[in-house]
Amino acid sequence: MTRPAGASRLGSKKEERDDRKIARVFMTGRSQAVRLPKEFRFDTDRVLIRREGRHVVLSPMFKDWDDYLKNGARFTDDFFKAMEELRNTHLPLEEREPFD
Repeated sequence: MTRPAGASRLGSKKEERDDRKIARVFMTGRSQAVRLPKEFRFDTDRVLIRREGRHVVLSPMFKDWDDYLKNGARFTDDFFKAMEELRNTHLPLEEREPFD
C-alpha cells in the first residue's frame, strides 16, 4: 500500500519528519513549477535536476571551481581501498605481434 504524499512511515525519526513540507505545484505558461517554502529556497539562480525512482531531486549548482572543490563530492575510503587493491593486482601481459 502506498502512502499519500507527506505521510511518514511509522517508527521513523522525528527529525526526519520535521524537515519535510508540502509545496504547491502549478503551471506557468507551458512549464510546471513548484513554489518552495522559504526554508527550502536556493541562493542561486540555477539548480541541477535529476530523477531518483519516482522522486525529483533539486541540487544547487556550484558557483565556480573553488565552490566545487570545497563542497563537491568526495571519494570514500572504500574507493581508495579498491584503487590500492587494483594497483597491487598483477595482470598478465597481452601477447602481441612485434613491430616490423
